Amino acid sequence: MEGFSKGLTAVIQTQKTVMAKVGEDVPLSCRLMQTKDVLQVTWQKLLPEGKKNCATYSEHFGETVNPGFQGKVEFKDAGLQNCSIVIRKAMEKDEACYYCLFNTFPDGSLTGITCLQLYELHEPILQIRESNSTEETVVSCSATGRPAPTVTLNVPQQGLYFSNSSTVSVTNTNSTVTVTTTALLSGFHGKDTQVGCAAGLLSVPEMQVFKMIPAVKRSSDDGLNGKSGSDENLTLIVALSVLVAIVLVAAIVVAVLLQHKHKNRDAEKNNTPHKPTKDTYESETALMKQENEHIRKRTPVKENPKEEKPEPSSRTVRRLCDSL
Repeated sequence: MEGFSKGLTAVIQTQKTVMAKVGEDVPLSCRLMQTKDVLQVTWQKLLPEGKKNCATYSEHFGETVNPGFQGKVEFKDAGLQNCSIVIRKAMEKDEACYYCLFNTFPDGSLTGITCLQLYELHEPILQIRESNSTEETVVSCSATGRPAPTVTLNVPQQGLYFSNSSTVSVTNTNSTVTVTTTALLSGFHGKDTQVGCAAGLLSVPEMQVFKMIPAVKRSSDDGLNGKSGSDENLTLIVALSVLVAIVLVAAIVVAVLLQHKHKNRDAEKNNTPHKPTKDTYESETALMKQENEHIRKRTPVKENPKEEKPEPSSRTVRRLCDSL
């Protein structure tokens, strides 16, 4: 990269753009290609409000990291001709352009610029689910990254093809973007089928995942998401039918128990003896008298063959004795 100074032309070798993954340690380096009398090398970060010194190196003072950058910026190679720093665990707030200044005598400052650009790419998620047709399968792949990743579905087997492809992008609160691509896979011929998904960012190597679709109708194998709509409806109908049957059985049992209870009460009432009233008692007594009288009249009086004479009483005997 070209360096530039006050009317002087110098060569400073550095990278114009450094791509790094979020969370990684990122080295930034500058090399002065001409021999100069360098007094100090200063690293600066370009902020919205202007440039801010991060770190300096000189033979007299050595390595110095300014407050606010300690623990984040460290020297990797400290030298007056070749100087490099490391940004530890780079995050979104560390994205910026960084200046390396070679302060020379008597030429002044020679400056190089390198810009840090972070990317974030998570492993794609490949999902497979059944469609309404047994000859088609819905394939969906999602990948989250920053900037927005590219998501591509692929199938290596000949005769299979994707149709009705659609892509949706959603920006998340952490500035990442989730891209989802969905398509119908057709052309099954009774064989196991492998599908893949690739997610990439700029010049970053792609991340790929693969899944196998079994030849047998896919209902419970890995890679399937839930049941089909018809299976869900059937399950709901069965559940409702069972619930209705339970309610009907409970109602019948309650009705039978109530009916049995009422029958028991009626039986107890019928078996309880009635207390006879006064009128009933008198009528029964009169009836019994009539029956006894009737029986007495119908029964003949037996005549005593020998009529016994009554014996005289003691009083009569005494009177007879007195008269004699």
